[in-house]
Amino acid sequence: MSPVRGSICLARQIPEGKHYRALKSEAEVVEGDLNDLLWDLAVYRHALQRVVDAFWELDKLPNRSQAHQMFYAMLRSYGLRAHVARNVYEQALALVKASKENDGKRPTIRRLSARLDYCDAKVDLKRTVVEVILRGNWYVLKLRQRREYVARFLGLRWKEVHLKCARGRLLVSVVFEFDYKPYAPRGLMALDVNLRKAATFDGSDVKRYETEFLEALNKRARAEELQKKHPKRWRYSERILRRVRSLHRKARNVVIDRCWKLAREVVSKALKWRCAIVLEDLEGLRESINGKGRRTRWELEMFAYRKLQHSIVSKALERGVPVMLVEPKHTSSTCPRCDKKLKYVDRLAICKCGFKGDRDRVGAMNIWLRALSWISQISIANAGVSGSLQSAPPVNGEARGRGRTKMRG
Repeated sequence: MSPVRGSICLARQIPEGKHYRALKSEAEVVEGDLNDLLWDLAVYRHALQRVVDAFWELDKLPNRSQAHQMFYAMLRSYGLRAHVARNVYEQALALVKASKENDGKRPTIRRLSARLDYCDAKVDLKRTVVEVILRGNWYVLKLRQRREYVARFLGLRWKEVHLKCARGRLLVSVVFEFDYKPYAPRGLMALDVNLRKAATFDGSDVKRYETEFLEALNKRARAEELQKKHPKRWRYSERILRRVRSLHRKARNVVIDRCWKLAREVVSKALKWRCAIVLEDLEGLRESINGKGRRTRWELEMFAYRKLQHSIVSKALERGVPVMLVEPKHTSSTCPRCDKKLKYVDRLAICKCGFKGDRDRVGAMNIWLRALSWISQISIANAGVSGSLQSAPPVNGEARGRGRTKMRG
């Protein structure tokens, strides 16, 4: 193993244990008055904003016990139930803490929403109903969701109910807890993603998928062009505003739809061949784009890297597929054969060692090799230890010599 690859071969696995899934659905009020429910949500929003504003003025944020002493009586005076009041100051504390840590602005609560726990909500999946209470009245909400989808959550323990009103629709999200127990993988399947393609590499073959993200990016760009062309009018002109919102909505729908479809394809293939899915670790994505050009920063900020990864990880956790995250640095600029820096002619990578390959192939190969290197190191460290990771199979056509890996171009 060359020193270059070994020095950046940082990887981690998503651990087994307790994880969470959300059942999301539109809902209608079948018992109780919708206007009363909306008024209760408005009171919740007003109370949450007051607590956020108070926390924002403090130099040092209080702990949970101190927040309870400061705001519990005031929140109860709004008619909020005890556990609802607790959720309000805990949510406000989390919002302000996150915003201050990221040097953000004071959070502004715009949507009608509420977070409820087992004391203020009841979930009956067999009847596909959720019952909620914020102040004095219970409301029964009927979920507008396919029974086949709801049946996936039967037998799981629910933790929270999130209630939201957006664009005239009442939305319910029920968070469930489940045990993630991945199987022992027999191989690795690495995924590399860009605006046009997503490429997987399993040690021998590269398979490409269309992402359609460039289409979404173009729609987003057209919306921003309209906003720049009419900087003062677009907010007040119904025709322009409707067009801007339509373009943003279509871009978002393209991304969401393609992310889930691609996630199903990748996870199904990994499950069929009993492979572990290897992804790039995107923890430092935002920090890594600070030094890049304006156009590159815009593309990376608009591009759904995190949305796609979230979709794949969610599907993998649901179906018990192992997931690994590796260091993404230089995955497209390093030769997978000799670790030297590649030279690109358009999208074709050329190395002095004779390796040639397109950018998708290079990225997927390097991600796969980093995961393989990490597993090999763990296996050596845990030699003879029960339960240690299995080694992945060698690359087809692979020949090792003098510490380096030779691969077919």
